[in-house]
Amino acid sequence: MSYEKVEDTFFEAFEGKYVRALITGPNEKIVRRAAFDSTSTPSAVIGRVEGGVEGFLSGDETPDGRPGAVVQYWLGGDDVKKFAFELSYRLRQDILVKPFTRIFDYSDKESDEYIEMMDIVGHCGDGYEWIVEEYGRKMINVPIAVPDFQIEEKFKLNDGIMGGNFWYLCSTPEAVLEAGEKALKAIENVEGAIAPFDICSAASKPETNYPEIGPTTNHVYCPSLKDKLGDESKVAEGVNYIPEIVFNAVDEDSMNAAMKAAIDATLDVDGVIGISAGNYDGKLGDKKVNLLDIL
Repeated sequence: MSYEKVEDTFFEAFEGKYVRALITGPNEKIVRRAAFDSTSTPSAVIGRVEGGVEGFLSGDETPDGRPGAVVQYWLGGDDVKKFAFELSYRLRQDILVKPFTRIFDYSDKESDEYIEMMDIVGHCGDGYEWIVEEYGRKMINVPIAVPDFQIEEKFKLNDGIMGGNFWYLCSTPEAVLEAGEKALKAIENVEGAIAPFDICSAASKPETNYPEIGPTTNHVYCPSLKDKLGDESKVAEGVNYIPEIVFNAVDEDSMNAAMKAAIDATLDVDGVIGISAGNYDGKLGDKKVNLLDIL
């Protein structure tokens, strides 16, 4: 495959912590809803929880023999206690309320850090919850009106890598959607990696005129500001759209593999002019990886 369209530039990434979970349910439809609902708002940049769907499993691959989804939830910042309560909102409001769901810890790493689920999720049973040993796990049984929700008692908190990205520069809106969907499908086939923003339309920058609302637009890469900014604009000729794919992963190898797969999937789409990446002189992350080095 030719990589002539890929700019000789780098992306930045940084270390983070995550919980890797397995959601199971009675059918694929409910599993998909629970997985996408609970990971739908990427909020690590504002100190909350960032998540993504890693992939889907058949019943012969899960502890309870039902369809499953592997998901990741990432810590924004270093406040583990705050992260646990932010995570609990996702688990309680987006999964527990869906009929016949269960959540298992799905970490495949050794870790000395755990998040206890009884205080933040189990007590939704209002004191009537109890521990059962099923599927080779210790599960909290939470009595609810459609009996009953179950969640594993402890979830490992693991070390991983966040914030890798690439931009695919497009001339048409059709290219934005087609290439983006192909990239996301390619990422889903790489174990250990997620794209928390899916197709992201809003590349941001570390500095901002409005710190109270968090990251704001990376103005020099906004096609609609090209005429207004003049020479300050960094939007190349013929580029009308600059969507971004962001990656979190359990390790650097998984991130690089997912990025290569995603870039390979976009290159031949009509209307994709080039591939670049967002970088910020080390202001975002201390890891710098050149795109060409992983292709």
